[in-house]
Amino acid sequence: MTVRSTRALLATTLLGALVATSACGGGGTADAGNGTTTLVVKTFSQFGYADLYKEYEAGHPGVTIKEENIGKLGDYTPKLQQWLATGTGAGDVVAIEEGILTQFMAKPDQFVNLLDHGAGALKGNFLEWKWNQASTPDGSKVIGLGTDVGAQGMCYRTDLFARAGLPTNREEVGKLWPTWDDYLATGKRFKEKNTGAAFYDSSTGLYQNILMQQGDHTYYDKSNKLVIDSNPGVKKAWDQTINLVQAGLSANIEQWSPQWNAGFKNGGFATIPCPSWMLGTIEKQSGPENSGRWDVARVPGNGAVRGGSFLAVPTQSKHQTQAAELVKFLTSAKGQIAAFKAKNNFPSSPQAIDDAAVQAYTNPYFSDAPVGRIFGDSVKALKPVYLGPANLAIGDRVGNALTAVEQGKLKPDEAWAKAVDEARRLVK
Repeated sequence: MTVRSTRALLATTLLGALVATSACGGGGTADAGNGTTTLVVKTFSQFGYADLYKEYEAGHPGVTIKEENIGKLGDYTPKLQQWLATGTGAGDVVAIEEGILTQFMAKPDQFVNLLDHGAGALKGNFLEWKWNQASTPDGSKVIGLGTDVGAQGMCYRTDLFARAGLPTNREEVGKLWPTWDDYLATGKRFKEKNTGAAFYDSSTGLYQNILMQQGDHTYYDKSNKLVIDSNPGVKKAWDQTINLVQAGLSANIEQWSPQWNAGFKNGGFATIPCPSWMLGTIEKQSGPENSGRWDVARVPGNGAVRGGSFLAVPTQSKHQTQAAELVKFLTSAKGQIAAFKAKNNFPSSPQAIDDAAVQAYTNPYFSDAPVGRIFGDSVKALKPVYLGPANLAIGDRVGNALTAVEQGKLKPDEAWAKAVDEARRLVK
């Protein structure tokens, strides 16, 4: 083989390797030579965009959308942090959950200012507080447009309630628990009937719902001072959850684990706090064999926001204008209605919330529950809870402490002290 042929072979090999590498996802968004543009969208959980992608592609010849989904937010977050820190891998559109938004708002230059792409004219299409969450304090930059809002409900198994001699009608079930103390009392009644199921799935998820009802901030105040041990609302949520743990009502199953998924299928627990986005997960994990066995009632206590996300365009995107147009399309009232119908992600657009398609929507999987009305009745009145920079990481520490109590590894006071200590060390 000649030197020239050897070099040619080497060049061809290297070119092939580069093409193969770019095809594996990450930051590559351009398809050279075929006249098309691929927009890479990074998401977690379920956003319900499959049909919307097809519609957008049909109206934008030459554009192909590729979604790269990471199921768990806890797995997605460090990857997103890495992509943004290194300036590569984030693709063209990224989803940002409200619990991690604050840390990214501290570095707005990592994202395209959507005001430069006509987003200012869309402000009225979002709940005011939702719009403000992704805006810089001076209002000069908007890094993301809202997708959904995590309005709360309580999902329950009608067959297990019937087995325990409890009412199954959603209105009557909601009357069982106007407060979390009433939810505890109902759980004790359920436990006495020995149905073979636990009353609820996991104390970590329950704690999150209770916590988000305790005021306008949690682990940080609005000046980003750590207040986990001085905010009475945090300790109240902890104490109420511990009461439920000590009553033996939990299935002690870690959320998002294989055991949790199996618990849906085999009727391992009777209730689960369900922000609107959780309905899609319940349906997926419970399977078609459990259709009609779930229903949705009001959540104990006052309603609150738990979850909800935004779509943003990283500045590393090679197709910022096209990506911004896609974000506007997906977060439009029409897009939010479609996502709600697909995965029950409740809209953050007043126009979508008021639309007859949402207000009259009933979910056949959940015993034809009028989920549009249930989640829509209070969502406009909800106020966001401020979540500081390390909110997610601190919440994980508190959740681990609760799990340790559930498993009998720590006493409640020991677990609380451990959670507070780890939170302090985390933010030093």
